[in-house]
Amino acid sequence: MDELLADLRAESAELDAMIPGLDPEAWELPTPAEGWAVRDQISHLAWFDDAAVTAATDPEGFRAALPALLARGDSMVDELAVAARDLAPARVYDWFRTSRARSLEVFAGLDAKARLPWYGPDMSVASFVTARLMETWAHGQDVADALGVVRVPTARLRHVATLGVRAMPYGFAMRALTPPADPVRVELTMPDGSPWAAGPAEAADVVRGPALDFCLLVVQRRHLDDTSLEVKGETARAWMRVAQAFAGAPGKGRAPLGSGAYQGNTP
Repeated sequence: MDELLADLRAESAELDAMIPGLDPEAWELPTPAEGWAVRDQISHLAWFDDAAVTAATDPEGFRAALPALLARGDSMVDELAVAARDLAPARVYDWFRTSRARSLEVFAGLDAKARLPWYGPDMSVASFVTARLMETWAHGQDVADALGVVRVPTARLRHVATLGVRAMPYGFAMRALTPPADPVRVELTMPDGSPWAAGPAEAADVVRGPALDFCLLVVQRRHLDDTSLEVKGETARAWMRVAQAFAGAPGKGRAPLGSGAYQGNTP
C-alpha cells in the first residue's frame, strides 16, 4: 500500500503540474474525449474522488445511492461533467486538489485487503487505489493531449498494465459477451527497457509491445492501429477490440488518429 499510495501521489502531482497558470481559455480547450474540455476532465476526477471517499468511509451509503446513479445509464458521466461547468476554473482546481488529498488520506488508513464497493464489482483497497491511479493517468493523458504536453512515461505504467490484464474478462462481460477460455500472454517493455509479463508463458495468444501503447489501449485513449502492439491469436485480437481497464459502461473507444476524429468519453 505504501508503494501504491506513493505512486498515486506522484501521478496526481504530474497532472497537477499541468494545471497551474492555465488561462480561462485553456480550461475550455477540447480534449480527445468528444464534447469534453480540460475542465471536464478535472471535475470528473474530483467528483469520483469524492465518491471514492464515500465508498471507503460509508460503504452502505454508497451502495444505497448506487442504483439511482446507475439507472441514469451511459449518460451519467456526461451529465456530471455538464453539471460542473458553472464552476470557475479556480474552483474546479481547488475541488480536485482537496478531493484528491482527502482520498489519499482515507486510503492510507485502510487495510489493503478490505473490500470496497464501486460502480463495477467490489474491489480490494489495493485494487481501488490502483484504479484511481489508472483514472488519473488516463484523464491526465486527455489533458496533456489538449494542452500539447508530451508526458514522459514512467514505471507507474505497471499498475495500469496490471489492471488492464486483470480486467480482461470484464471487457467482454460489459458487452454481454462470454469471455474466451483461452489464456493470453502479455509481454511488455517498460519505459526503462525492462520486461514486464503476465499470463502463462505457454499461451498461444500473445500481446507484445511497449507498455505505454498497451496502457493507452486498455484505457481506450488510443486505437490499436495507432500502437506498435503485436497481437497474435484470435482471443488476443478479440480482447484488444473490447479491452477496458475502467469500471462502468464500455466506451466507444477512439478512432484511429488518421481518421480525423476521436470518439468516446471513457470514464
